Amino acid sequence: MYLILRDEMKWRNVFRLIPGQVTTIGRAPTNRVVVPDDICSRHHCEVFQAGGEWMVRDLDSRNGTLLGAETVDDDSPLSEGDQIQIGEFFLVFTQDISQPSVESEELESDTNTETLDGAAIKAAGLSSPEILHRRQRTRYHGGPEDIGRDRTSQELARLYRLALDMGSAADAAALSEIVLSGLFTAIQVDIGAVLLLPEATKDADSANLRVVAFRASEDQSYEKVSTSLTEIVLEDSEAILARDVKDDARLTDTASLEQLQARSVICAPIRAADSIFGVVHLYTTHGGRTLEVDDLEFTLAVADQFAIALDNLHKRQHLQAGLELARDEADTLRNQLEIESDLVGTSPSMQELQQSIGRIAQTDATVLIRGESGVGKELVSRAIHFSSDRRNGPFVCLNCAALSETLLESELFGHEKGSFTGAVNRKIGKFEQANRGTLFLDEVGEMSLPIQAKFLRVLEGHAFERVGGGTQINVDTRVVAATNRDLEQAIEEKTFRQDLFYRLFVVEIAVAALRDHATDIPILADHFLQRCRAKASCRVTAFSEEAMSALSDYEWPGNVRELQNTVERAVILSRGPLVEVSDIQFSTRTTTTATPITLSSTPAKSSPASGSDNSEGRDVSLERLEREHILATLKRTDWNKSMASQILGIERSTLDRKLKRYNVSRPDRGER
Repeated sequence: MYLILRDEMKWRNVFRLIPGQVTTIGRAPTNRVVVPDDICSRHHCEVFQAGGEWMVRDLDSRNGTLLGAETVDDDSPLSEGDQIQIGEFFLVFTQDISQPSVESEELESDTNTETLDGAAIKAAGLSSPEILHRRQRTRYHGGPEDIGRDRTSQELARLYRLALDMGSAADAAALSEIVLSGLFTAIQVDIGAVLLLPEATKDADSANLRVVAFRASEDQSYEKVSTSLTEIVLEDSEAILARDVKDDARLTDTASLEQLQARSVICAPIRAADSIFGVVHLYTTHGGRTLEVDDLEFTLAVADQFAIALDNLHKRQHLQAGLELARDEADTLRNQLEIESDLVGTSPSMQELQQSIGRIAQTDATVLIRGESGVGKELVSRAIHFSSDRRNGPFVCLNCAALSETLLESELFGHEKGSFTGAVNRKIGKFEQANRGTLFLDEVGEMSLPIQAKFLRVLEGHAFERVGGGTQINVDTRVVAATNRDLEQAIEEKTFRQDLFYRLFVVEIAVAALRDHATDIPILADHFLQRCRAKASCRVTAFSEEAMSALSDYEWPGNVRELQNTVERAVILSRGPLVEVSDIQFSTRTTTTATPITLSSTPAKSSPASGSDNSEGRDVSLERLEREHILATLKRTDWNKSMASQILGIERSTLDRKLKRYNVSRPDRGER
């Protein structure tokens, strides 16, 4: 689409309308369309695209904006051929500027041709340029016969070809060789060298210079040029041409140049901005030609180009090193994640779990993982991700129970700068971060109902917007959710949406509690011990029989997470090569029922049989058992929530939510 500016006399200018870009119109020169009329306000109106339709909006101008014969009050849509009038000027809105109404007029010579392509220029009646020459390669690529006879043209050609060759250098040594080769081709010298500093600096010391490249017309060795001459060049950052060096006591503080019978010397700094990279030495010996000022000019030009190429080379090498480091770190992290995702165990339930993961991973179906706290639901989600075709994409985790409703929405969908207090920058949400990968949402049952509604739309394939934003965002993200809540009961209590439940319940994986596959305890314990050894480089190699027996007999209310923590603690406390039973400190003593947990200062095995009589015939819900279990734990810890949450194997925030859900508050001291 185009806007064509004209007055009553003739066409003046043509502007292309770019989708997504607001075209401002007014008298101020900062506008994209400048209307030279005193009636026009500095910022008069603007044309923009909204919902696939072009609109015009008046910006509270002093004399108003007309669209046809109507005054523009609100956002007004534009149609083909519409005219926006501002004073004596008109802006024609059109898609085809080749219409007769446009061709019949002559655009002014200052037409903004930068906004038009070739076809538009031709259609607008502008004269196309006459092509005089065509050339694929510059003449500076050729030999002297293509360039010219004068020295300036030849030197420009050499500089051009030398600059191209410099761009192909892989390191400083290769770059230095290219520079010396170019200098020897252009200047008749006997010996040349490039000396570089370890790094670019403002205060260069000649003692730090090292020879990177050397060339001689005959079989000669390089003798370092006068230290005094080099120091003058480094200090003044100027190139020097010197003759009769052997007779100047100020420039020759060694006998090397006298032995070579140096006749003339050029010493040029390799400089960029305020930094010096090194120097270029060129000199002729006895019997050779005398270097002239033109040679000095050419050498300095080459040295300046050399410095730019060297600076770019260092930056490129630094970026490459950073990229390789980032790749190595990413590979290391990915390998660690793959290791952490290994599910250990040989019991029938673990084998069935691994088979289920293998089948589910080959699809993109949404997965709901259910199980008690600590059974390894996140490990299952990682195994699904790294076994799927999305393994090379990101794996992003979010605990829905750890954030408030506002923060959870921001974490999931992101937010724009200034959308709420504290939003100082744009934030990319977890859904965007996990694009082409997997998003794992732990404790999904803790989402509030408003977040559930927005979450459901994204699961159904709809686009979403960041908090405070208006841009529609589409992502390709697989969702794996986990919960230890009874979602069916939550639906009955109107705290979880039924439609979201069915959308999540495409594929379900139930992870068994550790007590239900106790035969895996020795394997898991040894797995965690070996991992601790690798991290801490400790002397512990295995468990004693008594220690392993104690681990196997314990019921593990905190499941695999509690087992891992117990093993790590035992490895740290162990004084010998074996973990003894005395090194094991269980968090609790438990029974097969939901009887209150008894704290013990000494390690002890649980007794599966204890309390069995009390559990027979009990017909209670899981939530009631959980409520009684939490209350008993709080009572035993004198309502120390931090200690109770540690015993229960849950976060402190999770404990607070459960108490709120069960309508439980701390009793007064007289009621305890």
